[in-house]
Amino acid sequence: MVPIADNDNTSGADQPGGGADDSKPCPICGKASTLRWRPFCSKRCADIDLNRWLSGGYVIPARDDDPLDDDGDEGPTTGR
Repeated sequence: MVPIADNDNTSGADQPGGGADDSKPCPICGKASTLRWRPFCSKRCADIDLNRWLSGGYVIPARDDDPLDDDGDEGPTTGR
């Protein structure tokens, strides 16, 4: 197994797992993505995306299947 160099300035096309992936561009900057950082083009763009998730920049909407009662309590009362 050939180790992959940890050098963000190269495309890595000559190394396994580091070549260009022409299927989709990087969602952060739009450059061609690389197999090593897929779906991103580099560690920098992957870190930018991670920071957006951790800081609340991305939000997954929640469905409101179980609405709260008028008094704010969740679910039915037990009569205690």
